[in-house]
Amino acid sequence: MRIFDPHIHMTSRTTDDYENMRAAGVRAVVEPAFWLGQPRTGPTSFIDYFDSLIGWERFRAAQFGISHNCAIALNPKEANDPRCAEVLDVLPRYLGKNGVVAVGEIGYDSMTGAEDDAFTRQLALAVERSLPVLVHTPHRDKRVGTRRSLDVVRESGIDPGAVLVDHLNEVTARMVADSGCWMGFSIYPETKMDEHRMVAVLKEYGTARILVNSAADWGRSDPLKTHQVGLAMLAAGFSDADVDRVLWHNPVEFYGRSGHLLLGTEHGTGAAAALYEGNSVLRGQS
Repeated sequence: MRIFDPHIHMTSRTTDDYENMRAAGVRAVVEPAFWLGQPRTGPTSFIDYFDSLIGWERFRAAQFGISHNCAIALNPKEANDPRCAEVLDVLPRYLGKNGVVAVGEIGYDSMTGAEDDAFTRQLALAVERSLPVLVHTPHRDKRVGTRRSLDVVRESGIDPGAVLVDHLNEVTARMVADSGCWMGFSIYPETKMDEHRMVAVLKEYGTARILVNSAADWGRSDPLKTHQVGLAMLAAGFSDADVDRVLWHNPVEFYGRSGHLLLGTEHGTGAAAALYEGNSVLRGQS
């Protein structure tokens, strides 16, 4: 089973996670820019973070045979902090780089006017750069937030086929399916979706325009949930080709629209002594 996790926050994960993901079949990831838990104090904090996504984190993943791509954006939660607004002017510096495969995460957290402005401006950047978009739907008032997100996407004029609306569930899937956008589902140990509910969704909607991710971050989450979905699909009667479609071909197709997708990193742990800015993942070990 080969796996492309299209939404995972590896900055908050350990090297053990990379090793376990590789063993489970994960060969590529996309890490969307997100809120780190501690509020940033200005645009320079974002610049350092973006640099790490296209630098150290890509290097670290490669040491475990995983191709690391990212999406760049001002996330919805921090769009409400006026100290961070200037980062919107910095984004074009990053959006043309290899491995930057989308604008994201953008969308809504609390559905404020500041979030409206950041959402609209970043959709315009995506249209201008012909990049896909990763839309974060809010954890509260999800039905209302998803509907409002789809309205903003439609008003932007972007091709719905270039939009991935994420963190969906059984309540919101139909409206996104009908919109022509891609459907994203985050599989979590306790919240969001689980692998068995995901299989039921796949039985109802089929395998086209669906991405399954772990969205693993600094909270209670599991970077191997994509693998568990694949196993649940097979147990439910889906074919190996169906699993490959959902867990590999779909994310490659969607993020491949960017023209910046990096695949084929096959270094493995033997390359862990390689250096990035004078540092290796071994930290002095042999």
